[in-house]
Amino acid sequence: MQSVILVGGLATRLRPVTEKIPKSMIKICEKPFLEYQIELLKDNGVFDIVLCLGCLGFQIKEYFGDGKRFGVEIKYSEDGEKLLGTAGALKKTERYLKDQFFLLYGDSYLPYDYQEIKKYFDNLGQLGMMMVYKNKNRFDRSNVVVENGKVKVYDKKNQTKEMVYIDSGLSILRKEVLGMIPESSFFDLEKLYQKLIEEEKLAAYETKKRFFEIGSFAGLEEFENLIQGRFDPAHRPVFDPKLRSETQHRGNAQTRRELVKGGKL
Repeated sequence: MQSVILVGGLATRLRPVTEKIPKSMIKICEKPFLEYQIELLKDNGVFDIVLCLGCLGFQIKEYFGDGKRFGVEIKYSEDGEKLLGTAGALKKTERYLKDQFFLLYGDSYLPYDYQEIKKYFDNLGQLGMMMVYKNKNRFDRSNVVVENGKVKVYDKKNQTKEMVYIDSGLSILRKEVLGMIPESSFFDLEKLYQKLIEEEKLAAYETKKRFFEIGSFAGLEEFENLIQGRFDPAHRPVFDPKLRSETQHRGNAQTRRELVKGGKL
């Protein structure tokens, strides 16, 4: 099996940390976050990995190389000087891609059964499938409507009351979807998914396991707790956009001090 990981984002929510290193290279318990992702993929039988690089991507290449010492094969695709967006970056990997592949974000940790997901997808005859979680605004703003096993609506900006699911950060796609992405233009995955939805070609796979992410300082702290065995599964925060800015600011200051103290900055 094959997976593409998008590791080229600017990670503005994690500044000043990400002014010096890519988000994927932030160390948690002495290992870069990306190493945990690769280990998880390998444990699930995914040995062919394509990394979409962006800002400070050379640090990732220097650390992971061809992937052999991690038990996988790694290929690299780079945006170049022109930013292409998440789907545009995926388009550039075309020469490396097999007929179908997993796609995940470089800040997501998704402890799912990838073999089972692939088996389910193989029986559908669809172009894509998004892993969704019944979030109900707990961990972030819910952004997906699911109907009859398909993604009916996907919108990160305009939320409706029907949106109880969230994109967990993992999809499986067929290579032919790249034909929907314009050449050498800025194009986000959201637009690609919306095109698939219009053609009723984006299936939904509901996972009962929650996702983890390091896109925020709070997420970093939570993932570190998971790795150290201190994660409390009973903890169920409720996402509130009205409180997000203030609480994130306080959390950022505290977590920055902890990162500096721990030698991660």
